[in-house]
Parts: sequence; C-alpha cells; structure tokens
Amino acid sequence: MRIVIKIGTSTLAYSTGRMNLRRVEGLCRAMCDLKNAGNEIILISSGAIGMGVGKLGLKGRPSDMPTKQAAAAVGQCELMYTYDKLMGEYNHTVAQILLTADDIRDGRRCENFRNTLFRLLELGAVPVVNENDTVATDEIVIGDNDTLAAVVAADIDADLLVLLSDIDGLYTADPHKDKNAKLLSEVKELTEEILACGGGKGSELGTGGMRTKLHAAKIATEAGIDMIIANGADPDVLYNILDGKPFGTRFIGRRAGGGKGEER
Repeated sequence: MRIVIKIGTSTLAYSTGRMNLRRVEGLCRAMCDLKNAGNEIILISSGAIGMGVGKLGLKGRPSDMPTKQAAAAVGQCELMYTYDKLMGEYNHTVAQILLTADDIRDGRRCENFRNTLFRLLELGAVPVVNENDTVATDEIVIGDNDTLAAVVAADIDADLLVLLSDIDGLYTADPHKDKNAKLLSEVKELTEEILACGGGKGSELGTGGMRTKLHAAKIATEAGIDMIIANGADPDVLYNILDGKPFGTRFIGRRAGGGKGEER
C-alpha cells in the first residue's frame, strides 16, 4: 500500500513545544516496520513552528509572520534531525520535501514534485513533507497540514491517508464538553450534519482542528481515497489500522465508476 501519514503538532510535542521523544521514537519505529513489510510511507509532518517555539524559548506560538518563519526555520532542522536519526537506526533513509501553495497549484511544478517523490519511493526513501513555512506568507500558505496531506495523497494516488492527532476520531459533539458525545467509526458521506461536527483549532501550538480534518476528508474521499482520523498517542495505532481493525474514524472514498463507499 501507498500510505500517507500526517502527524500533528499535538502528537509530536508537549505543550512546551519540546518534542515528545518517547512517542516520536515509537511512531518512527512503527513506520519503519510498515515499510519493511513492503508498504510505501509518505510522512506529512507538522511541528516545525512548535519545535522552533520550544527551542527558541518563546512563550507561545508567535502571531507575527517574521517570528513564525524564524521559528519554522529553527524547528524544521530539529524535526529532520530527529527523523533522520530515529529512522536511520532502522536502516531507512529520510528525504525532506518543503512545499508552497504554488508547488501544488502550478501544473509544471506539481509534476516536478510528483516526479521527485515517486523517484524517492523507488529509491526506498521515506519522503517527509511539510509546508515551506520559512518563505510562505499567506497564513503559512496552504494553511494546515491536514489539507496538505490530503492534497498530496490525491496527487500521488495514495491508497490510504491517516491523520494522527490528539483525539480518537470524529465525535457527534465535542467530547471535552459533552459527555454524551459518541465516536463515529465510519463516515460514508460528508453530509451537512457531519460537517457541523467540526470544531475549532486544536492545540495552542498547532493550526488544525476537526474542521480542517473534515476539509481533508472531502479532498481525499472525492479522490477515491479512504481517510482515517486516529489518536497518535499510542504508536501501535498504525499496526491496528493496517491490520484492518476498527480504529478511529474511517471516511470512505468515493470509488471511480461506483457509488459512495463502493469498493474499487
């Protein structure tokens, strides 16, 4: 399988902005193991700004663009060093790809991105993709890595998109506020009722939230790709998902030539 895995800032880091090493080590080990099994893994990694905030000793996520970009420049180094070190321990090579919105929108530049990524997969590398926050200026332009992950998954015809966050999946209401909120294990159609379940932003250091994940689900499912939202607190979640166990919320892709939720 060709699997795009997006890891959110809240999964990667503590509230201080410093990396959650135990969790990241477990996730890297699981991804390397899945790759050993013959899967192609593309990692969409948030956390550059959050890591930079922690390493620079800032009090919180900056609001002005120059400081966001400075934090991203510092944090991106931290992220790639960590991924390179941890995956290298399992004999896997990582490759950094930084994108802007123009790299996605412009046909020729998008084709160059695809060619590079496919060649990296052929060479056995694990592409680590993030938005190029150090040069982007329009709310760090694509806006969130949930959307970026879905766009990348659609562009490369992925088999599955997995969004790892700090929540178990999509609930009927905010589980932090409503004790009667129920986890939805499967979504076959993004109805207005489902879209209304999206809330606000996630962690203080991140930019996403359930709303951006539902937007990602729309992009992915319209491209015929299943998408799963799951809690990344336990790295074994990746094994459970690949073993076909019900975990988190699965959004069923619209299959070509068939109805919603119909198998390819």
